[in-house]
Amino acid sequence: MTDPLLSVRDFSVVYDVDPPVKAVANVNLEIQRGEIVGLAGESGSGKTTLAYGVQRLLKPPAVITSGSVVFHDASGDDIDLHALDAEQMRRFRWDRISMVFQGAMNALNPVATIGSQLDDVFVIHRPGMTRKDRRAAVAELLDIVKVGAQRARSYPHELSGGMRQRVMIAMALALRPQLMVMDEPTTALDVLVQREILKQISQLRREFGFSVVFITHDLPLLLEISDRIAIMREGEIVELADARDIWTNPQHEYTRSLLSSFPRLTGERGVVVR
Repeated sequence: MTDPLLSVRDFSVVYDVDPPVKAVANVNLEIQRGEIVGLAGESGSGKTTLAYGVQRLLKPPAVITSGSVVFHDASGDDIDLHALDAEQMRRFRWDRISMVFQGAMNALNPVATIGSQLDDVFVIHRPGMTRKDRRAAVAELLDIVKVGAQRARSYPHELSGGMRQRVMIAMALALRPQLMVMDEPTTALDVLVQREILKQISQLRREFGFSVVFITHDLPLLLEISDRIAIMREGEIVELADARDIWTNPQHEYTRSLLSSFPRLTGERGVVVR
């Protein structure tokens, strides 16, 4: 039995340049409640354009040319995201769908403390909260992502890259969204920190029950964390299956080529033909 959270149907995006570029082509994707869906593919395959388009974050010359995006809210309401006006969409983002943007750990304001930047989320989206409640919520968030409440007075340059990324995850988690979209959240982090971040994302998902769309070109990483994986190529989803099936029985030639592009630690050496 399925419990859909987000339904994307026949979704297309074109970059209106000369000549026009079709960045996303008739994509169909359904995100189930509580699952982690990996979105994989080489650079330029349309992964980020799809994620931005679903949330109406695209800027010209990108144009959504077709399709629908329906959010199946926990309240039981079905919300057509393309029918919301700009203010309704602004309130919807972060509250029900949040996003950790690519390179987000470098997007923190360098002259504002971590605590004040997290506090701003509540000031904007929860205007009824008292200052005391906001301070307590910020401390709780920093403890949840294992940065520590004492870091609320720290500035971004005083934190490591991994800790800054944890702060961005805390910001995305602040309003307890039902879906978190993560665009290359572990890029530029070393392997050990990547593993810590992945472990924490999985723990938070189990604890709070939100769904995750995890975007990366690193297919082995997705095999470790995802329930299902969608493979994108030239704007299309060419394969969508359980992570185990993607690993053991990939159906599309492009999926097999992605898997073979990563070296294995065991087995016979391959021969590279040039």
